[in-house]
Amino acid sequence: MKFTAQQIAGILDGDVVGNPDVEVSKLSKIEEGFEGSLTFLANPKYTPHIYKTEASITIVNKTFVPENNIRTTLIKVEDAYLAFSKILEYYNSVKFIKVGVEQPSFVSESTIHGENLYIGAFSYIGDNVTLGDNVKIFPNAYIGDNVVLGNNTIIFSGAKVYSDTLIGENCVINSGAIIGADGFGFAPNDEGGYSKIPQIGNVIIEDYVDIGAATTIDRATMGSTIIRAGVKLDNQIQIAHNVEIGKNTVIAAQSGVAGSTRIGENCQIGGQVGIAGHITIGDNVRIQAQSGIGRNVKDNEMLQGSPAIKLSDYNKAYVHFKNLPQIVKNINDLEKNKWE
Repeated sequence: MKFTAQQIAGILDGDVVGNPDVEVSKLSKIEEGFEGSLTFLANPKYTPHIYKTEASITIVNKTFVPENNIRTTLIKVEDAYLAFSKILEYYNSVKFIKVGVEQPSFVSESTIHGENLYIGAFSYIGDNVTLGDNVKIFPNAYIGDNVVLGNNTIIFSGAKVYSDTLIGENCVINSGAIIGADGFGFAPNDEGGYSKIPQIGNVIIEDYVDIGAATTIDRATMGSTIIRAGVKLDNQIQIAHNVEIGKNTVIAAQSGVAGSTRIGENCQIGGQVGIAGHITIGDNVRIQAQSGIGRNVKDNEMLQGSPAIKLSDYNKAYVHFKNLPQIVKNINDLEKNKWE
């Protein structure tokens, strides 16, 4: 889809300097601009690139005044960075204007759906599924029985949503994510092996939640595994059965949360963090990457290390750890001098 400079200026409430009829169909970085692309200049250190860019249109601040000749058409706005972000959102929404049911796919006759539904080819929609308005289910997705997807929720290709899962509005489930698989529940038996404990609960995901690619969220043994509104989970994260994650908490890639742990609201958890089961983490907690959490954590704590300790204590201890070889040498020298 192509847009003229004049059309883009209308979306952004900006002013065109140059050719109002020049068209673009792609987005680019200013240093990698090419004919037919739209870019922006917000950071002054990138200013030299505007005199060389091949981009057809560049969004700039109204205060920008060229010092040399430029080939690109300018769209002047109050804040170029925010304006380009608005264009990104618009561009993204245009990409998802898809409606209809592609074939081959299977949609149970008991499915209830709202307006503007899209179901991609080779998808499976089970019995008694409820799909809200503007739901988009991309090819090769699996939606199990009794699932509910709220308005404007997107399920990307290859994602699996197991039975009885409830997903709210404006959620994004990325490719390869698995929602509602059995939790890791086994009990030792008399034969020296393990017997599986049936996992009869479900997963509840509230509104405005993003789930990254290849992330897994297990169904509860009983009750629900709950992801509260506004949570953002990165790629390749494991959330175990009966976990609850509070509103607006963000977790980076390759982290794992063991069963029945509760994480509070507005927490920030770095990559490769391991969190033990049956503990409680308070609100506004910050956990640095590769930390191991094996105890309850109070509100507002900042932690690092494995096992994790307060960030300030960790930083003090790390100074000594870096100097440990010299400290040992000094002690040895003192011991040697004592006996001479």
